[in-house]
Amino acid sequence: MNNNRYIAFGYSTRCNIKCEHCVASNEIIKNAKMELDTARTVISEMARSNVAGISFTAGEPFLYIDDICELVRLCEKNGIYSRIVTNGFWAKTREQSDIIVSRLKLFGLSQLRISYSRWHKKNIRQDNIINAAASCEKQDLDYFISFVTDFSEHDDPLEQFLRDNNLKYFPESLIYSGRAKEFERPEIFTDYYPNTCPMNPYLTPDLDMFACCDAGSQFTNTNFFYLGNHQNNSIDELFQKKETNALYNMIRTLGLSKMASSLGFRAREIVKYRKCELCEKLFNSPENLRSLKKRF
Repeated sequence: MNNNRYIAFGYSTRCNIKCEHCVASNEIIKNAKMELDTARTVISEMARSNVAGISFTAGEPFLYIDDICELVRLCEKNGIYSRIVTNGFWAKTREQSDIIVSRLKLFGLSQLRISYSRWHKKNIRQDNIINAAASCEKQDLDYFISFVTDFSEHDDPLEQFLRDNNLKYFPESLIYSGRAKEFERPEIFTDYYPNTCPMNPYLTPDLDMFACCDAGSQFTNTNFFYLGNHQNNSIDELFQKKETNALYNMIRTLGLSKMASSLGFRAREIVKYRKCELCEKLFNSPENLRSLKKRF
């Protein structure tokens, strides 16, 4: 059994904002939500299955703050590292932010991840980001700001804002999927990177599990990353499907670039793909997938 299992936990797909870049696939999103008792049972089973870290994500977890606090406490009780990914809507004032963050700290949250981008900025004030970060520092709660960017000059003022306020942040590449699928994609020309991926899985509120927590659920031509539903498989069985799949292991170790090369992609073509784009090119194509299964 793998002792380093991590998962993105989709308690609900409901969100209070509608960012243009979101990986949500449709304009009308089904607001699915897991039952609290179901979530408790699932996390307890994850603990028995050696899950070491859970990231509460999907929609906006803070819309169900009482439930999430209880689930965070359950993680802490079972020795599971817990993270919440949030847009920060709740940090409207420093006082309000302090109250919420102190509560999360009390319940045992390991880390808060705050999403920030020029698309978020249309819905969430920048002061909220400052308030949330300041409250985390006050409560000695680990945090970082996920700065989603297409690496264009349009984002320079946002990055400068983060620097000017001494905020901890990490640039995260925009994924051209879901609502961002139709975005204009600036041409890139990178070094010849391996393009490996750790592939942490994602559990939906409906208990479907996907091997990839980013755009994997969008690969509808092949359903390559779909592992199954927890109603039909145990958590350990679903993880084992991920851990024993030859192509998943190749993505983690060999990398997408060498896999693309094996299909005849030229090096000058490979360096023009972003990682998730190259992954989709390889695995959301029935023809390419068949060829890769024969090779690996």
